[in-house]
Amino acid sequence: MTPKTYETVIGGRKTTIEAGKYAEQAGGSCLLRCGGTAVLVCATVAKAPRDGVDFLPLSVEFEEKMYSVGKIPGGFIKREGRPSEKAILTCRLIDRPLRPLFPKGFYNDIQVIATVLSVDQDCSPEVLAMNGASAALSISNAPFMGPIGAVAVGMIDGEYIINPDTEQREKSVLSLTVAGTKDAVMMVEAGAQEISESEMLEAIMFAHEEIKKIVAFISEVQADCGKEKIEVVIHQPNAELAAKVREFAYDKVVWQMDTFDRQEREARTEQVKAETRAAFAEEYPDDAKDVDAILYNMTKEVMRDKIINKKIRPDGRAQDEIRPIWCEVGLLERPHGSAVFTRGQTQVMTIATLGTISEAQILDGIALDDSKRYMHQYNMPPYSTGETRPVRSPGRREIGHGALAERALEPVLPSEEEFPYCMRLVSEVISSNGSTSQASICASTLALMDAGVPIKKPVAGVAMGLIKDVESGNLAILTDIQGLEDFLGDMDFKVAGTKDGITAIQMDIKIKGIDREILTRALEQARKGRLFILDKMAETISEPRAELSRYAPRIITFSIHPDKIREVIGSGGKVINKIIADTGVKIDIEDDGTVYIASPDAQAAAEAKRIIDGIVKDIEVGDVYYGTVVGIKDFGAFVNLTPGKDGLLHISRIARERIAKVEDVLHMGDKVMVRVIEIDSKTGKISLTRKDLLPDDGPKSDR
Repeated sequence: MTPKTYETVIGGRKTTIEAGKYAEQAGGSCLLRCGGTAVLVCATVAKAPRDGVDFLPLSVEFEEKMYSVGKIPGGFIKREGRPSEKAILTCRLIDRPLRPLFPKGFYNDIQVIATVLSVDQDCSPEVLAMNGASAALSISNAPFMGPIGAVAVGMIDGEYIINPDTEQREKSVLSLTVAGTKDAVMMVEAGAQEISESEMLEAIMFAHEEIKKIVAFISEVQADCGKEKIEVVIHQPNAELAAKVREFAYDKVVWQMDTFDRQEREARTEQVKAETRAAFAEEYPDDAKDVDAILYNMTKEVMRDKIINKKIRPDGRAQDEIRPIWCEVGLLERPHGSAVFTRGQTQVMTIATLGTISEAQILDGIALDDSKRYMHQYNMPPYSTGETRPVRSPGRREIGHGALAERALEPVLPSEEEFPYCMRLVSEVISSNGSTSQASICASTLALMDAGVPIKKPVAGVAMGLIKDVESGNLAILTDIQGLEDFLGDMDFKVAGTKDGITAIQMDIKIKGIDREILTRALEQARKGRLFILDKMAETISEPRAELSRYAPRIITFSIHPDKIREVIGSGGKVINKIIADTGVKIDIEDDGTVYIASPDAQAAAEAKRIIDGIVKDIEVGDVYYGTVVGIKDFGAFVNLTPGKDGLLHISRIARERIAKVEDVLHMGDKVMVRVIEIDSKTGKISLTRKDLLPDDGPKSDR
């Protein structure tokens, strides 16, 4: 293929796609550039379907190379290791709008790898990689029914900005990423500072207008240099078998769905499956998987018909009705905050831990952020769905759900100046039947308030669903979807926020996009649901506790002059380590001189502050100290005044009268009252006396 370069303008910046020049053996490859950012994206499809799978085996990798920002990786090996959480979240961003645009039943492996080669922080490599994945798949031989386009949107003073730069991102009250085709929105991901539903809707529509231009541009690239698509071989069950299974089992499937009890429905489903398999085992011994597939399609058909046409959800609720809710806080004694949020059969327990600022998470990646003081982690063990399977480290789903909850709560957290703590929240999903990520947001709000974190407002989340009949156009928008509605439905639209506005959104779609009307209805229905949930939460705890847990550290924060930091730390940390050992506190000192002292014991923290105050206080002539003898020489004794600061008490100033030896009066470790009489302006050496501080009855130590 002849190398070609294509150029367009996205959000006011020139973006180029170079095709046919790099990675020629990949199915499709392109190098995208915008400003100083460059991302190489390669897409390859396997020649044959993967055996034994019934899902699209699409894998997406976003590789952050430290050389892209002029860094050498940390650690001993000096090589990029596991992907960062930011990289994993970007993989999910790329995957979600691509997956619905492959033919249903296409089971060939597809791999998309985006390698970040250079980063200009004003030009997001994440958005560039999303558009690169669309371009690489479009010009490859993969049967991709795109292209898609993607943009980021910010909002400053009511004005929307496409792909904001670093300065604009800092000022923006919205961080929105949207992907879509020329006809519809496919994916939405957002964090926001309590913006309204109408503002969010307009931002999404504003993004889609720019997306249409990107899609047109990539379509031109595809038309000029795209490869011929591979022939798609979709396995279809035998038509005769399908007809027979339908005749035999349709009424049974209707019966299996004719109950509002989940356990009963699952038992009936297993019964129908067993009876149907047995009925066709002799005639079609090798087609058990096809029988299961036919039953699955009938189940989906029956459920969707009941919801759209008969207005009957699997558990009998109205389309805008939320499942029963109950909450509990303070259920655990030693953790600093704890809560349980239960909605139907979905139940999440969140535990809050408060720590010092030094315990913030260190971020080693290509972004500007190097740490974060608020961490939200999400776990979903197998027992939450009644299953048994190996327990492994968090996957992309767990990391994504944790990040969503983190994003939802960040806008209401107190600043570091208001609340000098690091916060870690862990949400344990102990029962799951849909919308666990939103339940974790609710449980986390309750846990933060139980811990006494002065959040500005409570936050709640709700997941919306969509069932749409493509042929008739009839649809149903569902509030608080459960597992079956998510699994067999067309949309998972999560909306979180306070009573005053949205703080986070995540939307995944299984069909070829949704329009403005659906978005408008879903956002309004979600707002009403969120307000209902917030009221239920307020019945358990309506505001943060006035006091922290007695097991949480008490943190004193104050400032010292930056020039004094080395005196507090001492040579090799000798001074600060002694303060910590003597008082049992934890001490952190920032480069700007901010000091954090943490301890559950308020008296110990106060003592540590007193010692540090003494160290940083400038010693002046005339000051009196109750010091400790730390050295004895022939000419006098050295007395420690404050940690790291000693003065010389000359032998002539130890007593009122002349003494022959220092040891006649003073010994190592003696406590003595001394006065500063001189400070050498060049060397800083301190001279002391105790003559005028002695009682009239002769020379003594103050032991």
